[in-house]
Amino acid sequence: MEVFPILVGISLVVVGLVVWIYFRMSNNGQFDDLDSPAQRILLDDDQGEIAAKSPPDTDSGKPQ
Repeated sequence: MEVFPILVGISLVVVGLVVWIYFRMSNNGQFDDLDSPAQRILLDDDQGEIAAKSPPDTDSGKPQ
């Protein structure tokens, strides 16, 4: 039972640290937009197909 106050103190410090980290991330905009990354995955494939269909660049940088 002698270690009980030490464990309670450590747990309060850990909980306080977790709450501080959460509010700091929330104030920096970490949780502002949760939908765009999921939608961006769907849009990347379309852009890749457009780039693949365009004609290759024939300019190799050498004078003719």
